Amino acid sequence: MKNKIAFAPLLMPVVPLAGAEAFKFDTSYQTYDESGGRMFVESYYYRGEMFFSEDTSFRFQFLRDAIAGATAWGALPGGTQPFLVELEDVRNGVLAALSQQIGDHRVELELSHSRESDYLSQGLSLSDKWELNQKNTTLSFGLNFLNDTIRVIGTDDQNKKSYDLFFGFSQVLDRDTLLSANLTLGYAEGYLNDQYKVIQRDELRNIPGVGSIPVSAVYRENRPSSRVRGVFQLQGTRFIDKAHAALDAVVRLSQDDYGVFSQSFQIEWRQGLFEKFEITPFFRYYQQTAADFFHQSLNEVNIGTPQQFPTGSGPNYSADYRLSSLATLSLGVKARWRFSENMALSLAYENYDMSGVGGDQAPAEAYVTAAMWTFGLNLTF
Repeated sequence: MKNKIAFAPLLMPVVPLAGAEAFKFDTSYQTYDESGGRMFVESYYYRGEMFFSEDTSFRFQFLRDAIAGATAWGALPGGTQPFLVELEDVRNGVLAALSQQIGDHRVELELSHSRESDYLSQGLSLSDKWELNQKNTTLSFGLNFLNDTIRVIGTDDQNKKSYDLFFGFSQVLDRDTLLSANLTLGYAEGYLNDQYKVIQRDELRNIPGVGSIPVSAVYRENRPSSRVRGVFQLQGTRFIDKAHAALDAVVRLSQDDYGVFSQSFQIEWRQGLFEKFEITPFFRYYQQTAADFFHQSLNEVNIGTPQQFPTGSGPNYSADYRLSSLATLSLGVKARWRFSENMALSLAYENYDMSGVGGDQAPAEAYVTAAMWTFGLNLTF
């Protein structure tokens, strides 16, 4: 029993004693580095949670992402148009949430704000966790709302609104087993294009005094102006006392009216070592079908002259490789060392590989391989 008590704080989040005031803080630094000199992202996170009483808490998060590098923007490789374009930006975000226990319910109101040079996002979320059956059963539900403003060069700023309704169920099956299920239903409307993504079309253009010459023209993508999606997630956790470990598995299915069906599976093995150390190898596989309107080029689409600033009306088309039929594989390991009662260090590495699958792939050069490192510090007062 002594080893189990020492190991428990490593597997579970640190929480204050009933009725005690406490403050938790953690900061982390993360790098995302795509091979071949593609995108490089540096991220800084600062999170905190204050417990004013047994029933009331406040949490916050500040983040800063610095993005630089090159990305596939939709043109075909080997042509006169560049296949990669340079991108550089900084995102700053803040999140604040107030949580209150009311009987068996834990109600939380969350506000968020994020800004980039060409993108402003403001969010509101209201959720409730209802504990039943001596806290062995938890029901959760809530609503998220996002109001985004996008700066599109050459025209007025565009707007996008997103709504998510979610339901959750968590059940303690026995002293070592926890099962949870979540369903999210989402709807988005407005400007759903990526303002930097294009699609190529080979054309003949008449040049006075020269005649018709072949050119590779690019046009802005045109996604539908609304999107409906559903996401179902099932998660199970099993604590294994004799091994001082926990096995965690997650299955996730998603479908939207773009025609994208995705499925993912993740498994983690959290292993406690030497009472204060935890190491977690993990594996994640993700696969999706292509959007109905994904095309490598407009040569495949029967259309006249594309709109300069598409509005979402048909026909729709996009060459964004993220909407193609693809699969990703992530392998990694996380380590955590709690070297005192109030302080812990963490380190994580993940190798991420994306490739095309099926018949609606983007050019192979579009897919990325990346390495991610995360360093973290956790404090409790």
